Amino acid sequence: MSKKTSGKGDKHGKPDKLGRKPYEKALKKLHIELVKLQQWVVHAGLKVCIVFEGRDTAGKGGSIKAITERVSPRVFRVVALPAPTEREKSQMYMQRYMQHFPAAGEITIFDRSWYNRAGVERVMGFCSEEESKQFLNLIPLFEKAMVNSGIILIKYWLEVSAEEQTRRLTSRIDDGRKTWKLSPMDLKSYSRWYDYSRARDEMFRETDSGFAPWYVVPSDDKRRARLNLISHLLSAIPYEALPPETVELPERQEKGDYTDPGTAFKYVPQKF
Repeated sequence: MSKKTSGKGDKHGKPDKLGRKPYEKALKKLHIELVKLQQWVVHAGLKVCIVFEGRDTAGKGGSIKAITERVSPRVFRVVALPAPTEREKSQMYMQRYMQHFPAAGEITIFDRSWYNRAGVERVMGFCSEEESKQFLNLIPLFEKAMVNSGIILIKYWLEVSAEEQTRRLTSRIDDGRKTWKLSPMDLKSYSRWYDYSRARDEMFRETDSGFAPWYVVPSDDKRRARLNLISHLLSAIPYEALPPETVELPERQEKGDYTDPGTAFKYVPQKF
C-alpha cells in the first residue's frame, strides 16, 4: 500500500494524506446521503443556512463544490457576494445578506458571510474597531432570531496551517490554472497571519453560542477535510430517506415524416 493511503501517519503523528481512490469511494456514499437530505429538505420544508469561513486557501470553495456537485442548485444555493456597492454600504450591515436567507425547502451556503466584518474588514481596515465590536455584540442576537424563525444555522471555520497556506499560495503563483484565485488581498492577508488569528479568536469567543456554534475543520488534507465536513453536516440536520419512486421510461414517439438535417449543423471541430 502506498504511503498516501496507508493511514499510518508521519513521524510527527499526522495521518498520511488520503489517496484519491479511497476519497472518491467515501465521497460517493456521502453524495448519496446528500441527495436523500435534499429530498427531505424539500419534503419537510426545512430552511438551512450554512456559513463557510476560514483562512485564505483553507479550501472553502473545494468543500462547497464537493457538497453541491451532485445535488440541485435550486435547493442548494451558493451565495458568494462581491464587495458591497456604495448603496449597500449605506444600508444596515446585515441587509444584503438577509435577502439570500433560505425559504422553505432550501439550503443556502454562504461562501464567506456576514463574518467578513469580524475578519477581513477588521484586519484590513475596511471597518473601524468600533464597528467590528458592535457587530460582535449584536450578531448573537441576530443569529438567535434566525434560529427562532426556524432556520437551521450551521457555521464552519476551515483552518489551515501557516506552512500549508504558504505552499498553496505558491502553487497558485506557479500554476496558470489557479492564478485567478490569487488576489492582491490574498497577498496582503498573508502577511497578517497573527492579526487574523487574534480576530478569529475573539470572533469565536463572542459568537460561539449554544444555538449557533462554530465547528472547526482542519484542512491541511483537503480530501479528509471535505469528507469530515460533509459527514458532520449530514449528522447536524435531521433527515429521513424518503421511499424511492418507481421510474419507468416511456416509449419514444414514431419518427413519422421527420428528416434529420445532418450536415446542416455547425459542429465543434473534433480535435481530441
